[in-house]
Amino acid sequence: MEKDILQQNFAGFLSTPFLWKDSKIYGLEQFVIKDCNFGNFTKKDTINLRLGKLVEQFVFHQLRHAPATQILAENLQIQDGKRTIGELDALLMTDIGPVHLEIIYKFYLYDPDTGVSELERWIGPNRKDNLLQKLDKLKTKQLPLLHHSKTQPHLADLNLNSTAIKQQVLFKAQLFLPVDHQKNIFPPLNVECVKGFYIRMNDVQRFNEGQFYIPAKKDWLMDIQADVHWVDYDDFLIEVRRWTDKQLSPMCWLKLRGVYSKFFVVWW
Repeated sequence: MEKDILQQNFAGFLSTPFLWKDSKIYGLEQFVIKDCNFGNFTKKDTINLRLGKLVEQFVFHQLRHAPATQILAENLQIQDGKRTIGELDALLMTDIGPVHLEIIYKFYLYDPDTGVSELERWIGPNRKDNLLQKLDKLKTKQLPLLHHSKTQPHLADLNLNSTAIKQQVLFKAQLFLPVDHQKNIFPPLNVECVKGFYIRMNDVQRFNEGQFYIPAKKDWLMDIQADVHWVDYDDFLIEVRRWTDKQLSPMCWLKLRGVYSKFFVVWW
């Protein structure tokens, strides 16, 4: 069963689109892995990884199967003495030359009442981060780490020069709009990333005829599966309040009149 869940999460990851295309945000260019048969993901020692690290393993699995791509380093920690400065997700040799790749997978909810820019209005489910903050961190901390003096010996060991390395990101996301939001998402974000909606606790009753399932966070990647233990509205309310009382916003699945939906119930 665990193997099946792992494969379902891998399939969900593969089906998640890039958050944007081309180089339309901050000049950040998406790294596109060429289509090939990636096979099944069966690496059992990844079952208990937190979601972000599991995504990295999914990407490394893809890269190992990708044509004209060689992984030179994975999760390369850069240290200054005993202090860890940061980490390079991957160094690759590709058909366009060496690449420094940063891997990101996020869940963002659109809050039209927050921030002063559209990028700030895409927030994490628990309001602890937003898209603009992540992009700024990429531009000012994660990508510049390649050129840090403490990184250069690692590059020399790989016969690489930082000035010759192209920097790209693999940034995928699932986006969720307010339940009654009628407006399209704003460019340059990819509308195909919209996977559902979010709702506040006092509005959940509008779906009281539905059936529900709350997946574990490590299973947020996967597409909705029909063969899970669905619960009715009253049992769902008890379960979802265990999350929101702790100021946590769970992802939920809804089955209503034969239609399946992904959504978040937010505590805020």
